[in-house]
Amino acid sequence: MTGLNKCIRIGFIVAILSLVSCSAGITSSGEIEGLPEGMFPDYSEVTVPCNIAPLDFNVDGEKAFLEISYKGGKIAVKSGEGGFRIPVHPWKKALATSKGSSLEFKVMVERNGSWVSYSPFKVHVSEYEADPLVAYRLIAPGYGLWNKMGLYQRDITSFRQTPVYENKLSDNNCVNCHSFRMQDPSRMVFHMRAQHGGTVFMDGRKVEKLNTKTDRTISNLVYPYWHPEGRYIAFSVNKTSQSFHAADPDRIEVFDSASDVVVLDTETMQVFSNPELMREDAFETFPAFSPDGKSLYFCSSPAVDQMPEGYRKAHYNLCRVDFDPVSGKVGSRIDTLFHAGDSASVSFPRISPDGKTLVFTKHAFGNFSIWHKDSDLYAIDLPGGSVRPLDKVNAPGVDSYHSWSSNSRFLVFSSRRIDGLYTRLYMTFIDEDGHGHKPFLLPQRNPRKYYGDLMFSYNIPEFVKGRVRTDRHRISRTMRNSSGINLSFREEPQEN
Repeated sequence: MTGLNKCIRIGFIVAILSLVSCSAGITSSGEIEGLPEGMFPDYSEVTVPCNIAPLDFNVDGEKAFLEISYKGGKIAVKSGEGGFRIPVHPWKKALATSKGSSLEFKVMVERNGSWVSYSPFKVHVSEYEADPLVAYRLIAPGYGLWNKMGLYQRDITSFRQTPVYENKLSDNNCVNCHSFRMQDPSRMVFHMRAQHGGTVFMDGRKVEKLNTKTDRTISNLVYPYWHPEGRYIAFSVNKTSQSFHAADPDRIEVFDSASDVVVLDTETMQVFSNPELMREDAFETFPAFSPDGKSLYFCSSPAVDQMPEGYRKAHYNLCRVDFDPVSGKVGSRIDTLFHAGDSASVSFPRISPDGKTLVFTKHAFGNFSIWHKDSDLYAIDLPGGSVRPLDKVNAPGVDSYHSWSSNSRFLVFSSRRIDGLYTRLYMTFIDEDGHGHKPFLLPQRNPRKYYGDLMFSYNIPEFVKGRVRTDRHRISRTMRNSSGINLSFREEPQEN
């Protein structure tokens, strides 16, 4: 080793050691109980997957210093203009070393020329990973910029966001309701509305356009949910309207004047159902298959005659019906798991992949919970257990659409808890007893600036096991140029 290289190496080591030990050179005027002033996001006492990106956060102060301690090491971070920027590789080492235990965060802040320290807080590291990608739509929270939207995916192990599809490729039409088969990124559907309308059906490298209105259904297919074996996809069909309120705290109301639940057979491209799921005296919506594929859950309200005047009278129960994946038939006996009565309503039932816990959104009325400030997440222990709120997960404001990780240990959901307007994504650890823990905001670099500047809401978060590898231009060409596959309705034989 040359003398110059040796000096450079020694200088580098000294710099690293001074960074790691620089807290020893800071004299604190005392310790303050509680979290640092202006801390955003609040990551104290959360439980994170062992593959999560660094939990960068901001605090108020002229200067700040963070020391993260774990078994076998420490990470030292000085605050810059963007707050604490935790280095990736030391962070990953800390997570790998701390599975099943905790990291300790110690923050010191300089104000008016003197340093104060705050009580340490812990971040618990689960021994479980979460699926590495979350897919979602980004859309303006109002309707002035509705023509600028897209489907995106975020690598939760880093900060990388990439597009799945952006509507600028299809004349700024509406794209919505993306869904995957059991978190499989290669099997996906989503809709396009208005221009180039139809349903995008993706199976591996195959991309097809589906024309989903039939002579027996009241609309095109709407809210989807894949059967675990992949042949079938359950959908609702809805006659939907919306209202805008000038004074009501729930600014937007979306309601159905009719809705049914049907199933698409992707091999025959036929739609079928059961008369019990297509009743004129009931509104059925939000279907979801059980992980074993033998049950179909959905929400159902007695039909309300006067709409929109009577939209507050719609109260949706949580129901289930048998499904036979061999014969492809829906049962006719409807079981009610949660009866909403006249003071509650249910939307978005989602069953954990291990089949133990069903989580739904509960609110006062209707089915458009993403704008209802009273919306909270509730859980049912299956089969047929008691209903309970996820108290440690819910917060004032809207807590709504949610989906499970493939190992049933994490739930991602949308929430307007920060400002009541923009929807952000939170994740929560679900233990083996089905209880949720304190949730945490999806990490970002310089989160205060990122979330403060972002003018779009997150919509329909879905965990994905890997990167969605779409050819966006091929999807655009297919939807623009293909006449599409026309679905037909399969008539079921009447039982004697």
